[in-house]
Amino acid sequence: MIGTFNTVLARDLRVAFRRWSELAHPLIFFSIVVTLFPLALSPTGSQLRDIGTGVLWVATLLSSLLALDGLFRGDADDGSLEQLVLSPVPLTVAVLAKVVAHALVTLLPLICLVPLTAYTFNIPTIALPTLVFALLLAAPTLSVLVALGAALTVGLRRGGSIVGLLVLPLTSPLLIFGTRATDLSINGEPTAAPLLLLGALAAIAVSLGPLAIAAAVKVGLE
Repeated sequence: MIGTFNTVLARDLRVAFRRWSELAHPLIFFSIVVTLFPLALSPTGSQLRDIGTGVLWVATLLSSLLALDGLFRGDADDGSLEQLVLSPVPLTVAVLAKVVAHALVTLLPLICLVPLTAYTFNIPTIALPTLVFALLLAAPTLSVLVALGAALTVGLRRGGSIVGLLVLPLTSPLLIFGTRATDLSINGEPTAAPLLLLGALAAIAVSLGPLAIAAAVKVGLE
């Protein structure tokens, strides 16, 4: 099973890095969103700081959805997804590898970009470690939710908008706990509670998510 996981992960990473334009879309969208907000608002530092946390989290969540339509679409079109379903190796292993690949090529670059753009909103440097850590804790849950939505619509053409409608409401806890942890850090207050909740959501997503995604893939291919 480890061999299958590594094979699927390496294949998805190779395919992703061959499509540089698709990899750049989330980063470009994120950069545009976080740049336009300060231009449209008053340049007052306190006002930018008040809205900055929410803007960064919303922009990250929305940007991560741009790559979801191709998560299973290519494999479904060339028949390799059906081969994975019919293989003796549990489908959850291949699904987990695809989720990890999505997180590495989409979410990880976004998380690396967030601290650089946080200065645009006058967010203090002391809060950046908490912001990045909260995003890292939210990444597994977000990847599982994106993969689940993509699996449910794998049999539909142009299902990207449908997936967005399915996934966005489910990301509300990530947005609430992530922004709360960052705001507490900016104000110098303890951040353990929201970070622990994000960690708990990540643990649930990693343990149960591949099972739900595998079942959704089988339903979507029927």
